[in-house]
Amino acid sequence: MKGESEYARQKLAGVSRREFLKFCSVMAVSMGLPLTAGARIAEAIAAVKRPPVIWLSFQECTGCVESLLRANHPTLEHLLLDLISLDYSETLAAAAGHQAEAAKEASIKANQGNFILVVDGAVPTKDNGIYCKIAGKTALSILNETAPHAAAIVAMGSCASWGGVAAAAPNPTQAKGIPEILTGKKVVTIPGCPPSPYNLLSTLVYYLTYKKLPELDERGRPKFAYTRLIHENCERRPHFDAGRFAMQFGDEMHRQGGCLYKLGCKGPETHCNCPQVQFGDVGAGAWPVGTGHPCFGCAEPGVGFTTPLHTLATIRDFTPPTFFGEAFPNKPGVPGNLKAMAAGTAGLVAGAAGAALLTGLGKNREHPPETPSEGSDRDGRKEV
Repeated sequence: MKGESEYARQKLAGVSRREFLKFCSVMAVSMGLPLTAGARIAEAIAAVKRPPVIWLSFQECTGCVESLLRANHPTLEHLLLDLISLDYSETLAAAAGHQAEAAKEASIKANQGNFILVVDGAVPTKDNGIYCKIAGKTALSILNETAPHAAAIVAMGSCASWGGVAAAAPNPTQAKGIPEILTGKKVVTIPGCPPSPYNLLSTLVYYLTYKKLPELDERGRPKFAYTRLIHENCERRPHFDAGRFAMQFGDEMHRQGGCLYKLGCKGPETHCNCPQVQFGDVGAGAWPVGTGHPCFGCAEPGVGFTTPLHTLATIRDFTPPTFFGEAFPNKPGVPGNLKAMAAGTAGLVAGAAGAALLTGLGKNREHPPETPSEGSDRDGRKEV
């Protein structure tokens, strides 16, 4: 019904005001906002006018769209029919051919500076971009024609964020991510292969609520989703801390849920919230590590699609138990009694004070600290 608010539609669908506000509060918490922000989010998404969204797809596998299709809160139909106005998407459009392209052009013209542009897939730049064309136009020209008129630009998935699969060596089409092409514009990057749909939905809701983009890191990623390393929140982290590693697929420790670090898991150097949000809304364990496969590092430039899977990850931040010899054979050992105690309380010890304590216990105070040497990384820590 024209002019009907979002809450009114929810009420007709049997959703109480309490449940509606609870949903908005959960959305606020997922973005690192206080619970009180839930009321403001409710006000924003209850607005009568739905924000127009244009979704462009270039060198991609449609995995990012498929990820969005499996979102359950909100469901896809609720998102498309109630929260936003998806004016163009090759995958989800009812129209086709000339009609679809005409709808896109009409939306851009009618919503100058007011629509949200979402892009998935990399853009080939070699030979003026002829290796990806839609309706007779190159992906490069479509992007350059559309982006200047958008209020906000979101790169959905690793390919759009920094090139991903398409830009992997030898990169025959000279594929690039959206930020590398739109150098003069702010682009929100939501890497992952595929990324969680809730990282996109939360970004859109934040923009609708506060009329600005969420706080981003140096790579353009929303901090609410990409601040913490996967390693910090991994369900197998206690096994890492205690030195219990799967050495090959299918061995006893692998079957028992041991740490996958020795199998090349890139969680220690990849920033993403996969362990918390997971995928498919099907319950616990619905993410790569939860199913027994090492993290590929797809959300981190220079890791996913670049580093071979069997290569051991670079540990970004040492935590107390990682000084144990099981994790790092070349590290000086820690007394056995302390090691046993920590194995029994794995995952509970954290913080700089604990690290300093273990460092002191594991070294002879009569000897000076180690100095960086050949084979050490730039922080002076020995490579694994």
